Amino acid sequence: MAPASVLSTRVLLVCAAIGVGTGILGGAAGWLTLAVLAAAPWAYGLVLGSHVLPGIIAQQVIRRPWVALVTHVLAALVASVMAPQWTFRFLGTAILIGGIQEGVAALTRYRVWAAARFFISAVIVGVVIAVPVWFAGDIASLAPIARVAAVAISILGPVAWTAVGLGIGSGLRGAGVARGLSTPR
Repeated sequence: MAPASVLSTRVLLVCAAIGVGTGILGGAAGWLTLAVLAAAPWAYGLVLGSHVLPGIIAQQVIRRPWVALVTHVLAALVASVMAPQWTFRFLGTAILIGGIQEGVAALTRYRVWAAARFFISAVIVGVVIAVPVWFAGDIASLAPIARVAAVAISILGPVAWTAVGLGIGSGLRGAGVARGLSTPR
């Protein structure tokens, strides 16, 4: 029997299903962006942090190389249909966050799937997105406590969404979505 492809049709279909579900959330987050930036720019990191979901869920369910990046790109395409004004930002965010998630998984040679590994990637994403949040929300113009809150929420937002994604991914694994998709050696 020939070894299974890393990105077999079945793997791609699971990535697509996850991408559609999380892409709908991403599109909603895109529409929410302007309202949050206008009303509570310090909270924007929580909205932006939701973009970790495609890769977290995909990696938790499938546990193979490339699934985070593929799922992120598919989610970005779905989100772009819902909020086309953000198409290039969705795609850039997908490549950035999916790349970070793939990079952290690659450092462990795609063999460590403990929650701590996911949270490490979430903190890295949070630190990276704190920069665009700072500028997009004009955080420098806010009161010092709001600046601290903005940075903390930018880092903790992806961590919170990672916990949500791990829960969803574990539920999908428990429901049998990953059956037959063991990590190829």
